[in-house]
Amino acid sequence: MKPRVIQIGRLQPSLETALAEEFDTHPLWREADAPAFLAKNGGQFVGMATSARFGADAKLMDALPALRVISNFGVGYETIDVAAAQKRGIAVANTPDVLTDCVADLALGLMIDVARGLSAAERFVRRGDWLKAQFPLATRVSGKRLGILGLGRIGKAIARRAEGFDMQIRYYNRRKLDDVAYGYAPSLVELARWADFLIIAAAGGPATRNLVSTDVIDALGTKGFLVNVARGSVVDEPVLVRALGEKRIAGAALDVFADEPNVPAPLLELDNVVLLPHIASGTHETRAAMGNLVVENLRAFFSTGRVKTPVA
Repeated sequence: MKPRVIQIGRLQPSLETALAEEFDTHPLWREADAPAFLAKNGGQFVGMATSARFGADAKLMDALPALRVISNFGVGYETIDVAAAQKRGIAVANTPDVLTDCVADLALGLMIDVARGLSAAERFVRRGDWLKAQFPLATRVSGKRLGILGLGRIGKAIARRAEGFDMQIRYYNRRKLDDVAYGYAPSLVELARWADFLIIAAAGGPATRNLVSTDVIDALGTKGFLVNVARGSVVDEPVLVRALGEKRIAGAALDVFADEPNVPAPLLELDNVVLLPHIASGTHETRAAMGNLVVENLRAFFSTGRVKTPVA
C-alpha cells in the first residue's frame, strides 16, 4: 500500500500530480471543515507535504498522531514548529541548494534595479515623460560596498556574483565563518554604516524578527540601499516605510513583505522602491527542482527512514 500523505495547501500542479502518483495523497485544503476531517481521519496519515506559506504548527501535528515525516516546499521553514516535530520524532525536510542560484540572481538584479532606477525609468518611458525631460541620474553599482546579512548558501552565492562587479564585501552572521575571505562585521549596525548596499539573505523566524531595526536603517543612511530576498519579518516594516517616505535611505528593493500579499500602501507611490511578488525562486527550472526534492524526501524517508535534506 502507498503511504498516506496529507497535503496542507495548494502546491504547484506538477508537484501535486507527482505526489498523487507516488503516494496516497489527500488535499486537506479541499475539506470544508478541516478540523472535523482530521478528528475523524487524522490517524491515517504518516506523511505531510506543505510549504512555507502554510507551514505546520503543533496543533496540526497533534491532529496527526501517526505522522512521521514533513516535507516542505521551500528552503524557509519558520512556519513549521520544528521543536514540536522533534519532540514527536517527526522528520522535517526542506528544499535547500536547488533555489540558491535563482535567489542570488534576483538579489543582484534587484540591487542593480534600485540603484540605477531601472523600474522607475521604465515607468518614466511608459508615461511619456521622456518626451518632456531626461531621467534623473542614478547610482553606480560596480566597485561599491556590499553588506550581506546572512552568509549561508544564498548569501555566499550573492557574494560570488558581486565579486564580478568588483564590489567590496562584508557580512554579518551569528558567528564569524572560517572558510570565507570576506570581512566580518561585529554588528549589523556597523555593517549597515559601512555598506552602500545591504542585502538581506538571513532566515526568517523569531530569532531574526525585526533584526533590521531603526538603528540599522539609520546607519545605512541617505545614500544606502536595502535589498530583501529573505523574509519580510526580518525587517521592521513600518520603520522601513517611514524611512523611505522621509528619504532617510536612498531606496529599497523588496521581494518579501511582513504580511504577504499585502504591501504597505505608501510603498506603492514611491519611485525609489522596487516591489516584487515574492518571486526569488520563481523560475520553471527551480520550482521543478524544488518539487522533485519534496517528493524525493518523502520517498527517501519511506524507504530508508531518513530524508535527503533534513532541516538543522
